[in-house]
Parts: sequence; C-alpha cells; structure tokens
Amino acid sequence: MENINWTDLTFGYLKTDYNVRSYYKAGKWSDLEITDSDQVSLHMAATCFHYGQEAFEGLKAFKGKDGKIRIFRMRENALRMQASSRGILMAELPVELFEKAVLEVVKRNLRFVPPYESGSSLYIRPFLVGTSPQVGVNPAKEYLFVVFVTPVGPYFKTGFKPSPYVILRKYDRAAPQGTGNIKVGGNYAASLVAGEIAHEKGYSAVLYLDSKEKKYIDECGPANFFGIKKNTYITPESHSILPSITNKSLMTLAKEIGLKVECRPIRVEELADFEEAGACGTAAVISPISRIDDLDENKSYVFSKDGEPGPVSMKLYNKLRAIQYGDEEDKYGWITVVE
Repeated sequence: MENINWTDLTFGYLKTDYNVRSYYKAGKWSDLEITDSDQVSLHMAATCFHYGQEAFEGLKAFKGKDGKIRIFRMRENALRMQASSRGILMAELPVELFEKAVLEVVKRNLRFVPPYESGSSLYIRPFLVGTSPQVGVNPAKEYLFVVFVTPVGPYFKTGFKPSPYVILRKYDRAAPQGTGNIKVGGNYAASLVAGEIAHEKGYSAVLYLDSKEKKYIDECGPANFFGIKKNTYITPESHSILPSITNKSLMTLAKEIGLKVECRPIRVEELADFEEAGACGTAAVISPISRIDDLDENKSYVFSKDGEPGPVSMKLYNKLRAIQYGDEEDKYGWITVVE
C-alpha cells in the first residue's frame, strides 16, 4: 500500500482489502457478506460459464479537495444492472441492496481512494453471475452478486489527449436485437478480435457501424460515441448501443452550456461535418478522437490537427470532472457522499 504511485496508475487490477457479496437462493437475496478473499468458488456447471448469464457495472468514487469521497451516479448503475438482468433472465438485484453494497465496499477500502488531483480514482466493479449447476439452456435458479474495488488511472494511456480510431466493417460488436443495449460480458468478448487488430495497426479503439447495413455509427469498443457540429452535441440512436451513464450526463451538461442535443442515427459520411468527436464512458470520461480512418473506403476524418482536444470536449470534460470531485455544485443529484 505504501508503494502506490497514485499519479502513475494504469487501468488495471490492484488487490484491495475487502469485497462484498450477496447470494440469491430460494427466491431471496442474503444479507451482505464481507470478505478479504479475492477468490470465488463456483460449480463447473454454473450457467455463467456455459450460457453467459453474467452482467456487470462500472462506477467510480473520487476524493475531493475537502477530503470527502463522492460516488458518481450509483443509482443509475443499479437500475442498469436490473435492465441487464431482465435482458438475460437473471434475478434482479434490489436497488437498495446494490447501493448498500457499493457504500459498504467503499467504506471498507477508504485507504485505496486516490488523493485529489492525482488523476486517479477508485473504480467500483459490481457483477452478477448465474451459479446453479445445469447443462440445459435455462436460466439459473441461484445467483452471486459481488462488488470489488480497485484504484485506477486513465483508461487510455494518452489520458485526455486525442487518439486515432478505426472503422473495421468486417466485425460487429452486437446484433441489432441482441444484447448490445445491456452490459454483459459477451458484448466485450465479441469486440476483442477487432480491438486487437486496431491496436496492432496503431489505433486506440474500433468505431463500430450498425450490424445490419454498415451505414450508421453504433459505438466504440469500450464506449459511446459523440460528435460536435454547429453548436450541437450529436450521439447515435440504436438498439445495439449500451445506454452510457456518462453519455447521459454529458447530454445534460451540453444543454446546460447552451448546446443543442440530438440522439439520432448518424450516417458514416456525416463524420466529415463534425468539428469534434469523442468516445465517452465511466472508464475514460471523454476520450477525444484525433481522427477516424475508414480503411475499407480509404477515407480519413480528422478532428484534431494540433493534438489537443476540441473546446467543447474540453469544457464538458472539465465540467463533469468538477462535479465528480465536488469542485462544482451537483445540481442534478448525481453524487452520493460517503459518510
């Protein structure tokens, strides 16, 4: 613990003191169990292994200048996990139990919350898995809910610096009526091959197009997409996109600073009209995009020539971070202060 360099953390796992768990059996959720073990024992025939009954969330806690620790939009994460559970027929975790577990695990690991202005935060990872053994394709009867935390640095190595993205039409992240709009592991597994190819070619991430027609922008591998054009914040509308809590927050803040907001289908060619573009999510907040290369069409859309984020992205990023750290008033009830 003494050796943690808070300003040099990667977005990776570092063991902390405690995690919390609840078990669903006979139609009921158990009281929270607190453990210092980072191991989970599961039956080899558990549905999470064989039929993908697994959902997760990601949220963060921040230490403010005043020393207070703030958790960002905890309830939204609880509600999204319920939506994921409905999407793959898992038992729904009550919102109150989700919130109680998150608060408990943060309190138990206070010494791992990075200091103010270190550029790092405490990442909170709740997950839910089907645990009862069976070999037929049916939902589990028993579930395990776990929340663990780990201090993390920026998701992308460049931090808040523009980086290049690529369109690879050969790959899909999710089917139009599939699981793209819920937060389950399969969506991320489906993005690994294309993501690795992108990294080998020198790109930060893939910008996926719609799986049906390959005409419209869906989202980036790890995050939602947005573009700025003529004082308007524009983000794709699609059944295949995860409803990003960060994107929702940015849309609210965009309106507050006088931008119009449009959530609608975006044709690939419209990228040529955008003044700025970025990816947004819990891990990165905003990752500005320097350019998008469409390799199949031999086109390149450039958004940053000087290697700096655009003015609107910068303003939104700073505003959201100020709310998360308590430097700006929380007008929207997004913050939970850990007492």
